[in-house]
Amino acid sequence: MSLRLIELVSLEDLVSPFHAYRKFRKLFNFSALRVELRGVEKDAAYKGYGVLRLFKCLLLQFMEDLSDRELMRYLQENNAAKWFCEFSLTEKTPDFSVFSRLRHRIGTSRLSGMFSILREQLRADGYMSEVFTFVDATHLISKATLWKERDEALRKKYERLDNESLPEVSADKQARIGCKGKNKFWYGYKKHVSVDMQSGMINKVAVTPANITDGQGFGHVCPSQGAVYADKGYCVQPAKQSARCRNVHLAAIKKRGCPS
Repeated sequence: MSLRLIELVSLEDLVSPFHAYRKFRKLFNFSALRVELRGVEKDAAYKGYGVLRLFKCLLLQFMEDLSDRELMRYLQENNAAKWFCEFSLTEKTPDFSVFSRLRHRIGTSRLSGMFSILREQLRADGYMSEVFTFVDATHLISKATLWKERDEALRKKYERLDNESLPEVSADKQARIGCKGKNKFWYGYKKHVSVDMQSGMINKVAVTPANITDGQGFGHVCPSQGAVYADKGYCVQPAKQSARCRNVHLAAIKKRGCPS
């Protein structure tokens, strides 16, 4: 007669004590987000999961750069991810469609408020100081071929497809054509980011249409104190004006002939 040995395994024991997810969960008080998420909890799709657990799934999605389907599989196969999002070892994790619905329900305004709450926790604990800040911008290409837009512009007899005519024919009404230098063009958006130089943590993020210059977008991510370091794209009047309004020292690289 053979004996079957049953070993009881705890998910807590399967996650290394030095895992980054442990540090991340210890760093933030996620319960402070419950007020912001109160209006989202009514959706029937979240019953059984809890909207705060699902929000943690979206955080992992951002940190690991995963699609909705990849996130679904990541939660199914990764024990550390299950632990971080407070799923048990054998508990069924969400379908990929739940994540897109949650993002839509949260919306950009509520998400910005939640980001501010977590950022203030970091500042209160001394992880961010805003003494020295680095600011830069990068391009985000819209997932559009523009072939249909071109054909629609021809049908409407527009002379050219540019930032004036595109909103009339494009499915993405907010995307624009951006330019960097003389040869780099893209259709989509621009992401403006400020980083606390003491910790290397992102302080603020803003997304604008691609035709908004770095200097024009600076006001969206300008800190409330200290000095800001940036490239010569910020040695322009809009950036200087935003810095003066926030009482910030703008240490941008000067362009040739640019007045101080």
